[in-house]
Amino acid sequence: MFPATHCTHCQGSDESIPNPVHHPTYEITPKCNLNCIYCYSNVALKKGKAPQPGYYGETDDVRSITLSQYGEPLLAGIDEVERIAKELKNMFPQTRLDLQTNGILLSEKAIERFEKYFELAMVSLDVSSREKYARITGFDGFDILMDNLRALSRSSIKGVIRTIYMPGINDRDVFELAELANRLNMEVFLQPLSVYDKELMESYGLDMERTESILEFVEVYEKLSEIGDVRIPGCFIVNLRKIEKDFGREYIRMIKRNALADVPEIRRERKFVL
Repeated sequence: MFPATHCTHCQGSDESIPNPVHHPTYEITPKCNLNCIYCYSNVALKKGKAPQPGYYGETDDVRSITLSQYGEPLLAGIDEVERIAKELKNMFPQTRLDLQTNGILLSEKAIERFEKYFELAMVSLDVSSREKYARITGFDGFDILMDNLRALSRSSIKGVIRTIYMPGINDRDVFELAELANRLNMEVFLQPLSVYDKELMESYGLDMERTESILEFVEVYEKLSEIGDVRIPGCFIVNLRKIEKDFGREYIRMIKRNALADVPEIRRERKFVL
C-alpha cells in the first residue's frame, strides 16, 4: 500500500505520533462554485463552523502546506492565490505547496502562473461522465474540467485526481478515473467517504453498508492499483497496519468504520493572516 503524495510529511502517516493532526493549511474561503453532495465544507459553512481565512498549523519545521482544506481557493482569483502562495514560499522556502481545487477555474493561464509556487495540485473528481458530474456537483462543468486536467498534465506541477469512493454511486467510475489518470500521467488519491447527510447520499444510490466496510475499500484500492498509480491516505494505512499487527489481516473482514460524521472542524490553531 502506498500513501498519497499529499500525505508525505503529514503527522497521520507517522506511527510514532499518538495524536496526529493534519499538516498546515492556508484557508482562503469556505465558499465554492460547486455543490457536491458529500461536501464537508458546505456543511461547516451552513452550521457556522467554517474556518476564517488564515494559516492553520505549526510554523516550525514546516514541510508542506495546503491551499486550502475548505472551499474553492480560486474563487478568490488567480492574483490572490498567487499572492498568498508567493508569501508562503518566502516565509517557508523549503516547503512543498499543495493546491486543493475542484479544477473548474484551474485554467491554463492559472497553471502557468502557479508553476512557480506549487509542486502538487489535487483536483477533485469522483465520476467519469458529464451527466453524473452535473448530477453530483450541481454544475455542468465536466468538459471544462477535462480541458484543465489536460493542461495540468502538460505542466511542471504534479497532478493528482482526488477521488472519494462512494459505493453504489461511483463503483465503475473509479476504475475509469484510474485509467484517465494513467493516460494523463497523474496519481489518483482515493479516499473513503465521510457521510454528513445519510438520507441525501442514499437518495443518490449510496450503499451505506459497503461504505462502512474497511475490506471493501482495501479490495477496491488493490484492484485500482493494478491499473495505475493509485494511493490512499497515510493515516488509513497506519491504522490498518495496527489492526493487522494486533489481530491479523482476517480481522479486517469483521470490523467496520463509522462513516457517519458530524460537523467538521479544524483541529489546528490559526496563526496569522496574509
